[in-house]
Amino acid sequence: MKSDSERAAHSVLDARSRILIVRLRSLGDCVLSTPALQLLKRHLPEAQIAVVVEDQWRAVYEGNPDIAAILPPLLKPVREFHPDVSIDLHGGNTATRLTAFSGARYRAGFAHYRYRAAYNIRIPRAQEILGIERKVHTAEHVASAMFYLGVPRQEIPRARLFLTTAASRRSAPYAVIHPVAATEEKTWPAAGFLQLARFLKEQRELEVVFVAAAGDDLSAFRDWEVVSGAPLAELKSLIAGATLFAGNDSGPAHIAAAFGIPSVVLFGPSDPAIWGPWSAPGEAVQATPIDRIDPTEVMNALGRLRAIAA
Repeated sequence: MKSDSERAAHSVLDARSRILIVRLRSLGDCVLSTPALQLLKRHLPEAQIAVVVEDQWRAVYEGNPDIAAILPPLLKPVREFHPDVSIDLHGGNTATRLTAFSGARYRAGFAHYRYRAAYNIRIPRAQEILGIERKVHTAEHVASAMFYLGVPRQEIPRARLFLTTAASRRSAPYAVIHPVAATEEKTWPAAGFLQLARFLKEQRELEVVFVAAAGDDLSAFRDWEVVSGAPLAELKSLIAGATLFAGNDSGPAHIAAAFGIPSVVLFGPSDPAIWGPWSAPGEAVQATPIDRIDPTEVMNALGRLRAIAA
């Protein structure tokens, strides 16, 4: 016999639903939520979808026609949206509170979240929804929630972002390299990225631009063009105009995949099956620890992509 939440999961969405998506952060997670939003809007074209996100990551959703409103993580604007359904894709304390007190009749979140008591619809494991037992990519994990809530099962599309400024136009083809990451364990040594930059410049005739957030140490790359601390909208534009992206497993790699930019992504302890380039031309190169990745492996991955302009 089905539980109340299982029965409700097939009836919570209707053509004119007002749907609140709570996805507070971070860059990669926000980017990889966009396939699920596309599936949801495709199924319910008249539905109004709002996303709750921290201001730092707002630009991920800007310009997206699937989204009617982008809201700050505050209870007043959430309640003023008057959602029929609230879906917590974050699971933390703030996200759960916003979901619980959103005023929505249906409040959904994954059953493995810590504060699952706040939900009257508890979404099971993605493997159970999808009928598989392998590891699932983050994009699949998020999309599975939409399938559970009534969106018909179908192919999960690539993440998609929209430019609010024109794509970067430069006189010569260029590659973007993101040489930093959230932790040391996820960061390939600077010497490897410098060797990669020289290869791209000398052998493939690509200009090279190193990018990072404000406060990241890019002193090792001072002899190259560096873009540090650019607003997210500008970073999207820069990556969207590139011929190639290379970097550590991090948010900018997911931006590149969303724009279909051929990418080589370097992994240490994190799992490429879960965080690799989604539905886009890409190569994952992994070693633990990450400094065991040989630059030759990265060059070979570039060759397999055949993404470099002659």
